[in-house]
Amino acid sequence: MGEMNRHQPHDPAQLRISDADRHRVAELLRTAAGEGRLDLEELDERLEQTFAAKTYADLVPITVDLQPATTTSATPAPRPAAHLEGMPGHATSIAIMGERKRRGAWHVPESHTAFALMGAVLIDLREATLSSRDTTINASAIMGEVKIYVPAHVNVIVEGVPIMADYGQSKDKIPAEIGPDSPIVRVKGIALMGSVEVSRLPPPGTPRKFLGTY
Repeated sequence: MGEMNRHQPHDPAQLRISDADRHRVAELLRTAAGEGRLDLEELDERLEQTFAAKTYADLVPITVDLQPATTTSATPAPRPAAHLEGMPGHATSIAIMGERKRRGAWHVPESHTAFALMGAVLIDLREATLSSRDTTINASAIMGEVKIYVPAHVNVIVEGVPIMADYGQSKDKIPAEIGPDSPIVRVKGIALMGSVEVSRLPPPGTPRKFLGTY
């Protein structure tokens, strides 16, 4: 029996969490309360659950509904510029036990939410049109992955929180060409037993022989 257990794979969700993990989730909860997504009673209840949590699986129900929501307004959205007419626009990219891809020519609003729950999301900005000079992508993954591709001229600022996960920017596959007029893309969110990765890549269709290790 002991020999059999030794060869059984461990479920990462059942691994014990640390105090640092609990404090990171608590900070996420306080931020959500400050944004009005949790009331004080809910905040107290979830903080109590957080500090009582033993495993990473215990943290999932506490955080799964706190992905940044798309901003809405009672006033009609402004009419897009002429060069955006007819171009598809998307405010969210969500994958739950599946896959969602945004690539090719599409319109990226000032704020975009990407969320993967046991799934995969791809956000390709290389042929996309940004509606703002300063764009925020709220990218979060719980036991899933979010990949974001950016071109050479985009300045990326990654500010996400990893919990037993990876959240960051990989080594550039092409040199960055960032100047004072470069658009900014801010990537924020949380990765819980998953990954959020930003990659700077050449234009789609570039022959592999010109890409080195790409």
